[in-house]
Amino acid sequence: MVKTASTMLELGAKAPDFSLVNVDGRTLCLADFADASALVVVFMCNHCPFVKHVAAELARFGHEYQAKNVALVGINSNDVSKHPQDSPEQMVHEAEGQGYTFPYLFDDTQEVAKTYRAACTPDFFVFDANRKLVYRGQLDASRPGSDIPVTGADLRAAVDAVLAGKTPSAEQTPSIGCNIKWRAGNEPKYFDPAGVS
Repeated sequence: MVKTASTMLELGAKAPDFSLVNVDGRTLCLADFADASALVVVFMCNHCPFVKHVAAELARFGHEYQAKNVALVGINSNDVSKHPQDSPEQMVHEAEGQGYTFPYLFDDTQEVAKTYRAACTPDFFVFDANRKLVYRGQLDASRPGSDIPVTGADLRAAVDAVLAGKTPSAEQTPSIGCNIKWRAGNEPKYFDPAGVS
């Protein structure tokens, strides 16, 4: 399986706005999370083995950190014409099956993924209370097929730092996963066709 790395958007970048439909049918935008102490955006999907590997931890993280006034938002930007298992209908089943308590939004145009410079699934972005990017990296060091347990250690450390009023370490390891499945002709300039899985 070929792996794609995060583009590692520049730290300090402002959180791009979005207006996307959630699995419950509501349209949500960045302003809906204005009161959260931190915002975690993760680009993900249903079928990717890297996402499947961490899905239970994503559900746990959501439960724990939403109680700490952290907003977690999942966004699926995959081309569902070629990957119907990532369709909005299947997203509803995935959210229910995994026990996701966080919004799981569908980026039909793929424009939100582009504005975030998202590259892989999963791809994590942590913004502080001012919605400045303070972390873009891996959930933890575990990968499918590895003996390393899934703990969410890296993401948790970054969010805990924000909640403590501190800046996460700038030493950040890129997330690794399957590439976002771009529609033909819609690939962003930063897309690397060599890193396609």
